[in-house]
Amino acid sequence: MTHKRRVALFGASGTMGFQAFKELWRRREEFDISILVLPSERRDQRFKRYETAAGVPPLNGAGVTEGEGLRIVWGDATDPEATAATIAGADAVLNAMAYISPAADYRPELAWAVNFDAVAHILDAIAAEPDGVERIRYLHTGTVAQTGNRPVGVHVGRIGDPLKPSVFDTYALSKIAGERLVLESDLRLWASLRMTFIMPTDFRELFGLLDPIVFHMPLDARMECITDRAAGIGLVHSLDLPDDSDFWRRAYNMGGGVGMRTTAHAYLTAQYALLGARFEQCAERNWFALRNFHMQYYDDSHITDGYLDYQHDTLENYTREVAASMPLHMRALASAARRMPAVRDMVERSARSRFEALARGHRNSPLHWYLNGNEARVQAFYGGVEEFEAIPDWGESPPDLDPDAPWRRFDHGYDETKPVLELCDVQQAAEFRGGKCLAGEWDSDPYAVLDWVCSEGHTFSARAYTVLGAGHWCPVCVEDWNGHTRAVHDRHYGQSWYADHEEDEEYDYSTAAGDDILDADVAWRTRRV
Repeated sequence: MTHKRRVALFGASGTMGFQAFKELWRRREEFDISILVLPSERRDQRFKRYETAAGVPPLNGAGVTEGEGLRIVWGDATDPEATAATIAGADAVLNAMAYISPAADYRPELAWAVNFDAVAHILDAIAAEPDGVERIRYLHTGTVAQTGNRPVGVHVGRIGDPLKPSVFDTYALSKIAGERLVLESDLRLWASLRMTFIMPTDFRELFGLLDPIVFHMPLDARMECITDRAAGIGLVHSLDLPDDSDFWRRAYNMGGGVGMRTTAHAYLTAQYALLGARFEQCAERNWFALRNFHMQYYDDSHITDGYLDYQHDTLENYTREVAASMPLHMRALASAARRMPAVRDMVERSARSRFEALARGHRNSPLHWYLNGNEARVQAFYGGVEEFEAIPDWGESPPDLDPDAPWRRFDHGYDETKPVLELCDVQQAAEFRGGKCLAGEWDSDPYAVLDWVCSEGHTFSARAYTVLGAGHWCPVCVEDWNGHTRAVHDRHYGQSWYADHEEDEEYDYSTAAGDDILDADVAWRTRRV
């Protein structure tokens, strides 16, 4: 009989995580599954049928309960004991867990607790298992947000590009820090997958979130999306790779491939077309930011697919799948809107009314920032008040929406064609970043820990791969929103900063300036209407 491997899955209740859970369940003859679920999520019945099928006994409150092939730890990933209970006896750990935007903007302390502290707990729990550091596989999920805004012309990215979180993006900061923990750990079998925008394949989930983060997207942003199903299956496929695969100990960009590339404008147009509506009748152009988001095409997602075999979706089949999941009454209304202009106008007026209320009234909306004189936010997302006021109507000077617009690849500051790097190469890379590598010798081991200093004088230790291969640099400077001070000296980072900032733009962003949207979602839900 084939030995069943135990897989610990974090984030099983999430969009990608639940798809990974279903794939593990489909292959339950190969895997025993251990998941961590918040007790508050009991009201979500998505695991109920699996509990019944596995004979998992009910449990009130926190604790561990299990049946045939399924263990459920009712607890919190920020609790080291719950994390350890989830990982106990595991052969592999899949971390699909994240506290994402916009929730991360509203409660940054939870973003750090989930995206950083909980990762530390996972690494500690793996190390505490018998021979865990050498034996247990760990799949981490990062995010496209780590590299920040990539406007037209530099809208195609790859691993090793500078990590440049958008101004005020706590989610990106916490994910950068969490990934760094993994890269600098002693684990032998790890990989980090920087996930692009994950598109739910269910209509209700896709349209369930009404939040002004949609307005943060520049309309010309290039997006290489991925379906929740493809993301989940890709995670599980890592379990099929041998321990000696060169897949391990590397970071990857994980997108859906060429067939899942689009622009933000085209994406929103397709969404509203599902409702039988015209997107541009439902929103004004200046409601949408001009910069400071986090989308791009991936130049290297085919490498990830070569290992994980998940790129089987296209935008066309995705749209058909979402349409098929529409409730019957919504499907009937959309059909009537496509056939009858009066119905279409009604749908568009309703959509616009909701959209406009959100754009004007929610504290996380770019239009709200402009109307209420939030200078720092307007500067970050538009480049200033003048830039906002110069945005034309839909019919004038349309943005560049060519999905195949020309682009240039970022320089990583060393000869990437060399099969084996030498000390002079890491020294060159450090100088390109405005700093120095302090090592007097190096044996070319990419996972050797070296000492570095940045242009601001911060000293830090990091593996050569962390810096050259994965794009990390100074852990202090990365948390400073004022990228202009760094870009002057750091040519690696400057390629990204100056792509959407002028060289004489020296606006000083304070950390406190991002506190204006704390708990903005609660304020919106409880407003008097």
